[in-house]
Amino acid sequence: MEKILFRHIDVSDQYKIDTYIRNGGYRALPEALKEHTPDELIELVKKSNLRGRGGAGFPAGLKWSFVPKDSPQPRFLLCNADEGEPGTFKDRALIENDPHQLLEGIIIASYAIGAHRAFIYIRGEFAFGAKRLQEAIRECYQKGYLGNNILGSGFDLDVDVYRGGGAYICGEETSLLESIEGKRGTPRLKPPFPASVGLYKNPTVINNVETLSNISYIVLNGAEWFANIGMPKSTGTKIFSLSGHVKCPGNYELPMGVTLRELIFEHGGGIKDDRQLKAVIPGGVSTPILTANLLDVKMDFESLYEAGSLLGSGATIVMDESTCMVKVAYRISKFFEHESCGKCVPCREGTRWIRQIMQRIKNGKGREEDLDLLRDICANIAGNTVCPLGDAAVVPITSTMEKFRDEYEYHIRHKRCMVDLGKRFV
Repeated sequence: MEKILFRHIDVSDQYKIDTYIRNGGYRALPEALKEHTPDELIELVKKSNLRGRGGAGFPAGLKWSFVPKDSPQPRFLLCNADEGEPGTFKDRALIENDPHQLLEGIIIASYAIGAHRAFIYIRGEFAFGAKRLQEAIRECYQKGYLGNNILGSGFDLDVDVYRGGGAYICGEETSLLESIEGKRGTPRLKPPFPASVGLYKNPTVINNVETLSNISYIVLNGAEWFANIGMPKSTGTKIFSLSGHVKCPGNYELPMGVTLRELIFEHGGGIKDDRQLKAVIPGGVSTPILTANLLDVKMDFESLYEAGSLLGSGATIVMDESTCMVKVAYRISKFFEHESCGKCVPCREGTRWIRQIMQRIKNGKGREEDLDLLRDICANIAGNTVCPLGDAAVVPITSTMEKFRDEYEYHIRHKRCMVDLGKRFV
């Protein structure tokens, strides 16, 4: 399968506009502006069934169509480059190595929804990526791909880079809106949704980096071409960020529906030191863990859901037989406690409580009743918060307790780790 987004990832100067053009870049832009109406572009993306690559998997074209067509208010396009999910590093690679691919998608998407101002909200730690984007934007203005009357089409667009403050919560789209407006990054109640009441209360579309990077290829090759890649309901390719106990960690662009076995053992080279596979987190730490008997599950939205997990961001974290699942859950609980914005009481108090109990169990001081207590706390958080962070925080606890309960019980009863039998805590 030929790569789409990573086609020129190894070209050393692909980040420069002249190299991007030489390799076929900015061919879709004049076609989109001069041969398609905005409504036609929205229908094109709808037919391609391109789904959001940020985690939720919502159809991109459908999201674009929600923007009110008769509204006199200005419209905005926001590119979500706040890649904060642990184990995810695909958007960073796209930004640093091929920023014009993203910019071409942003320009086309802005034209489709009638936006004349676009923002790229980039994770604060990505200083190098932000610099690359700013240089690429400057090149676009020089070539006439941004600014007034782009390519003589009568369409105007300005793009700005906004660097976030390093908060995980700002990856959630309404928290991102609050942050750009200069407020504390906390989620908004929905509805209303950003498509009707977004940035500065104006209609706004928010798409992920990987999502927008696909747009120019759909315009050039057609919706049917894209829809024929991958699975019927999960079309196109997906960039999987493979990490953990694998011999060849990295980003792998593969058709949707590739099996977990192929991803780990063919592309990732297998398990490091030839140990046994124990568990896999398939889509970032906010997705339920999978056990080794599910290696043949297909990596697409529907198949992973049926297997009891989620595709999420595609961050695939591999763990071998030496991994203590209690320690894994504890480490993730620390992350979510730290990243909770504190707006919702169940999340603010619950994540702290979960971390304290997990720390107690990990250190060999757990009590038998802790397992029921953890279950009750998780039940009181899930579904009771404004944004999905609360739900995400309980997933590592509930899924590891369900599938590796024996390890929890061993820590509590024997005051030592079941995996490392030589390590005694008390």
